[in-house]
Amino acid sequence: MITKRQMWFITGVVFFAVYFFIAARPIPLETVLIPCWLNDIESAAPVSLSGSPVRDSVAAQPDRRIPFSLGGQFGYISRDGFFSVNQVKKANISLSAEHWAEYEAEPDRITVYDSDGETFTLIENPRGYPFFLDGRTFLISSEQNVISEIDRSGAVSWAYEFPAPLTCVDAAAGLVLAGSLDGVIGLLDGGGRQVFTFEPGGSRYAVILGCAMSRDGSRLAIISGIDDQRFLILERFGANASDYKVVYHEFLDDGFRRPVHITFVENDRWVVFERDGGLGFYEINARQAGKVALKGEISAIDQSGGQGMVFVIISRFGDTKELVGIRLPGRIIIESPFRSEEVFLGRIDSRLIVGGGQTLVSFDLEKR
Repeated sequence: MITKRQMWFITGVVFFAVYFFIAARPIPLETVLIPCWLNDIESAAPVSLSGSPVRDSVAAQPDRRIPFSLGGQFGYISRDGFFSVNQVKKANISLSAEHWAEYEAEPDRITVYDSDGETFTLIENPRGYPFFLDGRTFLISSEQNVISEIDRSGAVSWAYEFPAPLTCVDAAAGLVLAGSLDGVIGLLDGGGRQVFTFEPGGSRYAVILGCAMSRDGSRLAIISGIDDQRFLILERFGANASDYKVVYHEFLDDGFRRPVHITFVENDRWVVFERDGGLGFYEINARQAGKVALKGEISAIDQSGGQGMVFVIISRFGDTKELVGIRLPGRIIIESPFRSEEVFLGRIDSRLIVGGGQTLVSFDLEKR
């Protein structure tokens, strides 16, 4: 039996989801956003918004889960709105699609869990803090200049010390890409050996503010420098991991003095990145770049893309946020405002999950 309090909650979150839907502008080519379900992060099950029962696929599809962190909780939610992990934050959190860990400021040990909440490995005397990339477990030292890879038993496979503190890290295809405070990027192979290093230069202050690597490791995307800031694409030529060359670079006006969002999307067809005044994009095949003007600061960005679209959440003044849908290469087709101090944005194929307050809401992109 639904209590009066629960009824008020359901009414409120349904209004929240429907508001997202009706505030969206019509999408060309008859692609529409269809509300699927909503779930309060303190509840046990999703509420259907489509009229059809929501099917629980947590156990059947472990690869269809999205890691989330919203408000005071974190965990994993399936594309159909069911939690496999949903816990209150008690310490610092490191979270990826496969693994997660909570840790204190100076941990004596760190337990790494999988997306079912089962223990994956135990790291004794870690001397650093965990992070997860490309299905692998790493530690970064408290000085932020040493990366170690941890094997399945919790032991250190290798460690590499950089000359300066790191500002960004990415990993793919068995490689690790790192950018540092001194304006240098380094590429490590699967054994922790540096196989490529590059200093973009061209700026008054040398620093790497963002880096990303394509899934096959053949392309690197970099945001570097302050006054002037630059966007660069490097491609690998030949069989050697060290044969990277700059194929595109662009100055980015004023830029930022903080880490920036940058990622490959659409099966590595595009790079999208945060730039002053909006979102930048670069098409790999055409070797062309452009910009989408946005009013506000990017709080979250779609890490995968799909169907020629990418989504971002913009933060404006106070708790005012806006979900923005962009059809690449740069046409805004959805602008849906909402209010929340914290936000979440995740995506699996055509399923979009948006979080605000204590609520997660999902939509499907469909052509009708």
